[in-house]
Amino acid sequence: MLIKSKKSLGQNFLVDKNIINKIAIIGNIKNNKKILEIGAGYGSLTEVILLKNPKKLIAIEKDKKLASFLSVKFKSQKNIKILNRDILDLIQKNYFGNNVTVFGNLPYNISTQILASFITLEKWPPWYDELIFMFQKEVADRILAKSNSKEFSRLTVLSNWRLEVKKHFDISKNCFFPKPKITSTLLSFKPKKFITSNFKNPKTLEKITRILFSNRRKMINKNFKKLFKGKIFLANKLDIDLSKRPGELQSEVFYKIASEYERLFN
Repeated sequence: MLIKSKKSLGQNFLVDKNIINKIAIIGNIKNNKKILEIGAGYGSLTEVILLKNPKKLIAIEKDKKLASFLSVKFKSQKNIKILNRDILDLIQKNYFGNNVTVFGNLPYNISTQILASFITLEKWPPWYDELIFMFQKEVADRILAKSNSKEFSRLTVLSNWRLEVKKHFDISKNCFFPKPKITSTLLSFKPKKFITSNFKNPKTLEKITRILFSNRRKMINKNFKKLFKGKIFLANKLDIDLSKRPGELQSEVFYKIASEYERLFN
């Protein structure tokens, strides 16, 4: 049974068995482990995960036809639950219990939105213990970027605030059907148990990075002034050089700015 992929859902199915096995190994699946798979598709990775006998596997598939296909395919398996839902509706609700390992061949069109939802959970440490996600390489490069590189972005700052990020390997476009135009990259994320920054609300960091990165080629002085309602003297207090561009700052500087913003305005 071949169900046509939907561009609107960003569907590119991973079909290379060698890559699928390598991804499953990274999760270190044991029989007491709860697994969540986002975008199960035809169930290629799902099959390999089940062979490792996890305690429970919840497979999320937004496409109704594919969800029905998966229900039939795995009807004899007792430790799997298929959900025809949108993952973005479920992340914040702690629907899955605790200590969950999450796999995801994320749709390219909403991959950063999904990652941001996992990062900005109110309760921390969160309900998951590891995320193993596939992104288009361009997005992965932004997540992994260092200060002073053209890839350094809001996504870099947000990802490194609460997560330890590790790159595993790149994945050729030939490993997918239909074949995408780009290379993919597999990353894993483990929550940091201790966060050194002082601000509490993730929306604070989202706001200050949105404003400071809005003119990434220009010095931050005007946006800093806008952010702090003209209180330029705060730059001296925070030891920040306002002649720098946002990409020239370290992630820690943004966390410091977010802490001061929250202290003054929240």
